[in-house]
Amino acid sequence: MSDASRPPRTFRLIVTGGGTGGHTYPALTAVRTLQARLAADGGALDVLWIGTPDGLEARVAPAEGIAFTTVATGKIRRSSNPLKMLGPANVKDMARVPLGVAQARKVVAEFRPDVVLATGGYVAVPAGLAARLCKRPLVLHEQTVRLGLANRKLASSATRIAVSSESTLPLLPESVRPAAVVTGNPVRPEVLTGHADRAVAALGLHRFDRRLPTVYVTGGAQGSQQINGVVRDTLRWLLERTNVVHQCGPANVEDLRGHTAALPAELAGRYHLTGFVGPELPDVLALADVVVSRSGAGTLAELTALGKPAVFLPLASAAGNEQAHNARHLEEAGAAVALPGEVTAERLREAVGPLLTDPVRREAMARAARAHGRPDAADRLVDVLLSAASGRTGRGRSRRTAK
Repeated sequence: MSDASRPPRTFRLIVTGGGTGGHTYPALTAVRTLQARLAADGGALDVLWIGTPDGLEARVAPAEGIAFTTVATGKIRRSSNPLKMLGPANVKDMARVPLGVAQARKVVAEFRPDVVLATGGYVAVPAGLAARLCKRPLVLHEQTVRLGLANRKLASSATRIAVSSESTLPLLPESVRPAAVVTGNPVRPEVLTGHADRAVAALGLHRFDRRLPTVYVTGGAQGSQQINGVVRDTLRWLLERTNVVHQCGPANVEDLRGHTAALPAELAGRYHLTGFVGPELPDVLALADVVVSRSGAGTLAELTALGKPAVFLPLASAAGNEQAHNARHLEEAGAAVALPGEVTAERLREAVGPLLTDPVRREAMARAARAHGRPDAADRLVDVLLSAASGRTGRGRSRRTAK
């Protein structure tokens, strides 16, 4: 690193964004990576997270020892009908944004960050606007193929726009494309260090037939009624061909267990039902030959970094239909199968079957997934943060074309 770009011994960072894990965990991974980078160079990191009191970030940041504060913000309820967008709830929430900007401006002015990192979510808007008002460099990070609403509002104020996919670049407004750089979506480093044998030991999967492929089914921490239902309806067919680890959500375990009680012992031994997968997740992913899941940005980043063939059932209610866009993007690249809309047991069998019976096809999809994966995304994003801080202009902006 040249003297001009060398960070100060104490680097000051404001992080803003959250509400969900998709916005929170990439930010946290970037913070950890920046902290390690600075420590290796003899420096230190002073970080403050601006979030909402009821978002995931309100639990994650303090648990990680990160100073945390909140500002007022409002949720915009989307609708294809412009009149509904002007409904009382939206009007009330939009009126909170100026208050949030004023609060965030005070925080930014007092903290004096070297750079502000915004990862999306409604809270990013007042904090991002405050960065502009205080003439501090603003780096946006977008996890999905298309810019989320908050990042679209902030794009013209950004010093850098870090995106997760090359396919995002032509979708950006032409005026902000020079500020864009492809970093990928930061993946927690522990996800990349799993071992299949550890999953077998930790979950007691000793009755699995390791000669068969293993499918990992997940609907996220709370589970997915859609995914649980379609897997339940096709479970016997699956278990005749594969082992299954099914993370169904804590509230759904007993119901699904009742449906599987009649399975023959040989098939039941190849089925592991669990409400939640915790620290053993990297090992479960290492064991899995195929993953059936939603297609949130964090899931895509992890599966492509690992090179895992996947069958995606996008969440239809995701903001801006982003999960469908994510799944379609990978399907077009041959890196996954997308099953949008209503999914029946027959559709799932048609999607999963060829991957279970054809190892060559599985490996081809794995290679395509790895080609889209960026396991070094956190380091790339840290490079962008340091570059934005060292290249600060009077308005806190730089329009250097990304390389």
